Amino acid sequence: MLLILKVSVFRSKNNKSMYNLQGTVCNVVISQESETPIIFNPDFFVEKLRHEQPEAFTELVLSNITRLIDLPGAEFSQLLDEEPKTPNATAAGGFFRSFNFLKRKDKCVVFGMPLTEEGIAQIYQLIVYLSKNLHVEGLFRVPGNSLRQQTLREQLNSGADIDFSSGDFHPNDVATLLKSFLGELPEPLLTQRHLHAHLKITELSLFDDHGNKTSLPDKERQIEALQLLLMLLPTASRTLLKLLLDLLYHTAKQQDKNKMSAHNLALMFAPHVIWPKNMNASDLQENLKKLNSSMAFLIKHSQKIFRAPAYLREHARLQFANTRLIHSKDDLELLSVGGSPFASACKRSAAPVDSHTEEALRELCRHVTDHMPNSAKKKKLIRQLGKQSSPSTPVSESTTPTSKKHTRSRSFGGLIKVRSLYLCFNQTTPTTFTEVIKGISPSAAVGPLVQSNSSPS
Repeated sequence: MLLILKVSVFRSKNNKSMYNLQGTVCNVVISQESETPIIFNPDFFVEKLRHEQPEAFTELVLSNITRLIDLPGAEFSQLLDEEPKTPNATAAGGFFRSFNFLKRKDKCVVFGMPLTEEGIAQIYQLIVYLSKNLHVEGLFRVPGNSLRQQTLREQLNSGADIDFSSGDFHPNDVATLLKSFLGELPEPLLTQRHLHAHLKITELSLFDDHGNKTSLPDKERQIEALQLLLMLLPTASRTLLKLLLDLLYHTAKQQDKNKMSAHNLALMFAPHVIWPKNMNASDLQENLKKLNSSMAFLIKHSQKIFRAPAYLREHARLQFANTRLIHSKDDLELLSVGGSPFASACKRSAAPVDSHTEEALRELCRHVTDHMPNSAKKKKLIRQLGKQSSPSTPVSESTTPTSKKHTRSRSFGGLIKVRSLYLCFNQTTPTTFTEVIKGISPSAAVGPLVQSNSSPS
């Protein structure tokens, strides 16, 4: 028996850390036969596509971003810049990287340096400690003691394991030092090249019945755009951002104790996370409201924005399943309402043949029985139809029951074979049969039907 729980990938109920480099939400499947949890990442194929086909992955994400927001050439080209390489980046990094990097405490300076795995591992100690002290009033707003902060900074730069249980540090010391670390990064955590895209996302609004823009924000499209944009972040930035936003999300949930709402936290962290380093005062003042609003939105919806959109998950899964690909949300919606055989081919589990196909098989059986002369070819065709039809589909009253020893599952490929066999024996196809199977004229050939099963729309 399996018990399925949906939890955060960074922490389990027993406080044992579970790490996922990309910060996605996972299902933890606990078997009664084994105490070891099995982590299922719903974005597994998305990360596999990113690792094995990075150019195709980037093109797919960018095409969907431009579907949601309008980026002029200069702003769009910024998203195409290569990911900056961190000092510890290796060829083996990426999809099959170790999730234990947060446990490493290598000696290196972390403050004022480019973001590295070792730096994240050190700062992660602060995040864990603060997650246990979210009740402190004015957390992240009230400054800590400068001397204690300097001591803590030196210990982190030396790669030491911090003993917070000794009581040498106050939560306000740790919270202030965390903001200092973010502020001393060479570039904002959300990166300079994504600035214009974030500003455009804040402008996404709903439309009225006449197609005119309203002042109401379109949260669904904003979340979808952020899901796509955050996939283009450097791996280290995406990892720390997930850890930070998760902490701020749970801090805001206890605002009745700490008096820190998502808006208040956004004012504290927007300068360190999203504000650009090189923006002049006038431009900053002009976009200040949008930047702070964007930070608040990130905090409020942090539990959603690190998941891949459903159509992207399906595209990645089908990419490795060698079947029809879904490139955008529109493709997924069309596929879900379509009655074509492609719909069943793109589902995770095999579905039974629909009523239209069953009716077509029955009509074909009757046509073969009534119009074809008795011969070996007729018997062979009837046997083939018997294998493709369900138990409720009558093949013929005079046919012998097919053996259950070699039963085969019904498939769209099998229906193509049946149609091919039928056309070999009789070129005149009943109109009703063709309308049900494909909706084509009686003179249409089988070739296009076979090709359409493998070509994307």
